[in-house]
Amino acid sequence: MNSGKHKPHRTTEREFGGVLGATCIPVFLPLTVLYLLSVCRSPTASVLQWPPPLPHATFLWDPVAPAIVLGWVALQSFLYLLPAGKVSEGLVLRDGSRLKYPINGFCAFCCSAGLIALGLWLGLPLAYLFELIIPLAVTAIALSYLLSLYLYVRSFWAPAHALALGGNTGNPLYDFFMGRELNPRIAGFDLKYFCELRPGLIGWVMLNLGMLMKEVQLRESPSVAMLLVNCFQLLYVTDALWNEEAVLTTMDIVHDGFGFMLAFGDLAWVPFTYGLQAIFLVAHPQSLSPMGAAGIILLNGLGYYIFRKSNSQKNQFRRDPTHPSVANLETIATATGKRLLVSGWWGFVRHPNYLGDILMALAWSLPCGFSHIVPYFYVIYFTILLIHREDRDERQCRAKYGLAWDTYCKRVPYRIIPYVY
Repeated sequence: MNSGKHKPHRTTEREFGGVLGATCIPVFLPLTVLYLLSVCRSPTASVLQWPPPLPHATFLWDPVAPAIVLGWVALQSFLYLLPAGKVSEGLVLRDGSRLKYPINGFCAFCCSAGLIALGLWLGLPLAYLFELIIPLAVTAIALSYLLSLYLYVRSFWAPAHALALGGNTGNPLYDFFMGRELNPRIAGFDLKYFCELRPGLIGWVMLNLGMLMKEVQLRESPSVAMLLVNCFQLLYVTDALWNEEAVLTTMDIVHDGFGFMLAFGDLAWVPFTYGLQAIFLVAHPQSLSPMGAAGIILLNGLGYYIFRKSNSQKNQFRRDPTHPSVANLETIATATGKRLLVSGWWGFVRHPNYLGDILMALAWSLPCGFSHIVPYFYVIYFTILLIHREDRDERQCRAKYGLAWDTYCKRVPYRIIPYVY
């Protein structure tokens, strides 16, 4: 490690509360996951209950849980390596190179669903996932810590151009959290890209299915509320995997290093907090009127329409600005040579896809009724996350595009919600 290529410029700007935030978040977020799961399973499901319904230490561990988690990751790794689908190139890196990525996430999802279906036909007790939910979360949290430690150590052998601009401060706690290396790979296997959409995202809908099977076991048939939650979130995950190539231009892939922030988010936070509604409904069944169900379906449909249309327009413009569907959109030139959309969906608000995301998140929570706040954790958290992400985007775009960005903001004054924010 004494080569000059391992002496990169240190990053001075810090996010997420700096070193203090990077120290506290890896402690409190895993505890938050376990707390929320415990509240969902408790009879009262009250976040204000004191003492909180924390599980006994004996319920945190089950030897079956690590076997399931490691087996699941191994299966998704195998499916990742299958020569199915096309191979796409990512954006140009600082050294001028472009990495190649297999676009086979939807194929992996279909294979996973087929194997689960075969298992159910053979008598696989998928409903047991409800009893295992906390040990599974503990295992996923432990795996995210171990992976993050490996990523941090290996980053010191990475060349300077391979380091992320935001995770190279020299402070070990902050860099461990943010991630030092931008695209860590093992013989072409991209660890960040793999974790982004595979084990956690596909695992999320499989856990949801386990909750549905548990409800069938308890009540002989799934409720309308459980079916809506499963279908809405299945649509969301299917869309992400069908449009997998779009992730190559996201902030997670292009800008953020791969450290605890993304590893924990991908492997533990997403599968065990995004699906809280299904876990809640097992212990707290809800009934929906036909009109109520129809209204929730319409809300989710509206959110999905905004989300998909705006993302598709952006992705098409990035791939081919001369395509007939985007060729007539009004744009603003920038000093970098790129152009900013100021009409279509992106002239409506600066982040129409975030608006669609928030509407869908609300639709996922509404089937759980209004008697408890915990099923609404996701929509509350996700709204805060998107506002924070929008603020990060704002600062980066202003630094990148300068006066052109100021002009864009005047043309499109609302960030996420028109006439509100």
